[in-house]
Amino acid sequence: MRGLTVPRVLTGILALQIGIGGMLVWGDMRGRLSLPGFGPTAPRLSEPVRPGDQRRVYNPDYERPPLNPLRDPGEMPERLALTEAGEPGLWRLEGAIASGDAERIIDQLAEQAPEVATLILQSPGGSVSDALALGRHLREQGIGTRMLSGEVCYSACPYLFAGGESREIEEGASIGVHQHYFGQNTYLPAFVAVEDIQRGQGEVMVYLDEMGIDPLVMQHALTTPSDEIYVLLPEELDRYGFATEGETDAEAAG
Repeated sequence: MRGLTVPRVLTGILALQIGIGGMLVWGDMRGRLSLPGFGPTAPRLSEPVRPGDQRRVYNPDYERPPLNPLRDPGEMPERLALTEAGEPGLWRLEGAIASGDAERIIDQLAEQAPEVATLILQSPGGSVSDALALGRHLREQGIGTRMLSGEVCYSACPYLFAGGESREIEEGASIGVHQHYFGQNTYLPAFVAVEDIQRGQGEVMVYLDEMGIDPLVMQHALTTPSDEIYVLLPEELDRYGFATEGETDAEAAG
């Protein structure tokens, strides 16, 4: 009897993994559909964020939320761009994080060393692995990160921000997290996709802990679909340890 029970248990576990994978695939497909009744159900980013009401429809191609930035940020670069910010040691790093950007930006930072002391970040997110690699480089080099009022850091960007040796968040800056985008794994067997996602989430949690960020922030990322964004309130940014310089204001995300 025992010899028959073990295969049944293994079959049940495999079926469960496939079921979870199927739901993830469906969630990914749902987020891409624009038919009535499909897609995200959260309010748009233009709606004010309040405690308990922090999930907003999100797509990197959407317009930025009207956060009244102190400067006109212009159009977001399609890929990370490193530019001088007009003050000694202060540079800007903004744009979507594409695959291969970590190596490219690390090379650019090496060319500018030791002039780069702090990076002002603004990004809609992108490649998680590149964000982690670049974040680790920032920490190794002692480079700080900063968020300016009215500017955004979403999706994979908060992981990059976490790599700063010092981290400053001005009142009015917006930082948000969500599930890692399912992307190309849609075409893999479901159980393989689930394993890949679980491994990736584990790597992110280890990274956050190394950077001094409370991995519990992932509870918000894991429960927010990839077509929505969970905007962290200032008190949450403080609680999870994102800010090391100054204090965020209670109205920063509102």
